[in-house]
Amino acid sequence: MSRIGKAPIKLSSDLDVKIDDNTITIKGKLGELSYALMPGMSLELENGLLTVKRADDSKNQRAVHGLTRALIQNMVTGVTKGYKKTLHIYGTGYSSEIVGPWLRLTLGYSHDILLRVPQGLKVEANAVPRTRGARSDFTSIITIEGINKQMVGQFAAEVRACRPPENYKGKGIRYDDERVTIKAGKAGS
Repeated sequence: MSRIGKAPIKLSSDLDVKIDDNTITIKGKLGELSYALMPGMSLELENGLLTVKRADDSKNQRAVHGLTRALIQNMVTGVTKGYKKTLHIYGTGYSSEIVGPWLRLTLGYSHDILLRVPQGLKVEANAVPRTRGARSDFTSIITIEGINKQMVGQFAAEVRACRPPENYKGKGIRYDDERVTIKAGKAGS
């Protein structure tokens, strides 16, 4: 059996779990998520433990077994704690701001980039001063929060793709924990 798939999911008492035919709905303090099970998957709920079972040992069923368990665990974590991604924008003149349902990015192009914030996500954009040597400038920080892990990660990746970090000056958008190795430029002779 799959090591991930056979591990039970621990459910806290404040969660409301409903299993109808092929669909599981989990409701917590932050919201509600539902997932339609793939064919051959079934769920057992006993004493606050949710276990994912598979119909047989075919290659497809083994592959889907761990995936189903991981997706349901992500739902439980999402409705109890939520997910958060933080992005930093480095570069002179680079900035971000929230304009209605849009995220406006000024990233050194001839135009601003407008990204629509998906329903269910909370996005904040703040400017934070930072000192570098004798000069100081501002870094813009974008915080993306939501209960759906896939949506949070997807939107963060779309924002980062607008101006990925480059290796010579370090300008661009990067994740909070991302490290960029700065290369040496051309050596003058």
